[in-house]
Amino acid sequence: MRILVVEDEKKVAGFIKKGLEEETYAVDVAYDGEEGLHMARENQYDLIILDLMLPRIEGLEVLRQIREGTIDTPVILLTAKDSVEDKVRGLNKGADDYMTKPFAFSELLARVRVLLRRGKADTKTVLQIDDLTLDLVSHKVNRNGEEIELTGKEYSLLEYFMRNKGKVLTRTMIAEHVWDYNFDTFTNVIDVYINHLRKKIDKNYPKKLLHTMRGVGYVMKD
Repeated sequence: MRILVVEDEKKVAGFIKKGLEEETYAVDVAYDGEEGLHMARENQYDLIILDLMLPRIEGLEVLRQIREGTIDTPVILLTAKDSVEDKVRGLNKGADDYMTKPFAFSELLARVRVLLRRGKADTKTVLQIDDLTLDLVSHKVNRNGEEIELTGKEYSLLEYFMRNKGKVLTRTMIAEHVWDYNFDTFTNVIDVYINHLRKKIDKNYPKKLLHTMRGVGYVMKD
């Protein structure tokens, strides 16, 4: 899952980015409304966290232009304003949720999870391919009843594959959804991580689930 945070307070933005990355999300950050609008238009995000009081273009205008551009990505507004009128104005502009500062990260994370589930037709909390399972709540991965220890990035990679069962995923698609805006697509990092993941989920099992499509990308299937 890839999330865009548009927040001009660098300490707040860093706090949100660090917390979300610890939960295995890929996170991009924009520090003003103009940059945030550009990134929302140019990249595919699963969720946007948008501050209202931004330099260059204020948050509600960013939201208006996002929605007019037919981008239906879920948006959580962040603001120090807590009046009912401000909340109603933001929701009427197309926001999906609203949080006032200061906030507890645990609450923000809960709201993020709710909106990400709502945006999916499938609301299951456990993904499964053959005898491999991934629990989206506990972050535990098991194959044939045995727990598999994964790093945060390996977990994100596996989740992306399992959410796209049977689909061939190119390196560009993987980079966009699992890594962030600053990822260097000319390195072999993706291949390295996929090899690590394959050793953990496939090496000791006769049936292989993760396959290489030479010249195209990778696919996970039964």
